[in-house]
Amino acid sequence: MKHNTASRRFLIALGAAALAAPALAQDSGIRLFKVVSPRDEVTIGLTTAELNALGGGPEVERIARKLVADGQLTAWLYAVGRAPDGSTRCAALRRIALLRNETLRIEPLAPALPVAPPPSG
Repeated sequence: MKHNTASRRFLIALGAAALAAPALAQDSGIRLFKVVSPRDEVTIGLTTAELNALGGGPEVERIARKLVADGQLTAWLYAVGRAPDGSTRCAALRRIALLRNETLRIEPLAPALPVAPPPSG
């Protein structure tokens, strides 16, 4: 099947964006995770400092250990929204608490959009 030149360029750009996505999230100092509960799924973000405070090992395991040890974890709730310049990005909405008995699964998320750091303060 032949693709015209415009289609090829689009596919190449799409592939490049997908490869760059993890780097965009890391540049903001935020790691995103999908948290699945019996009722819904949410996307959370933790800063590098917050993850480092959870100890060593794989990031998902750090979060799981914190939930088991303390019964809860506070994180930023992230959602797709518009930046002031009109572009689309993942942005922090508010802080939420995850509860051990409500969490079924946590998995790393490599967003396809830029990730904005949470508000300071």
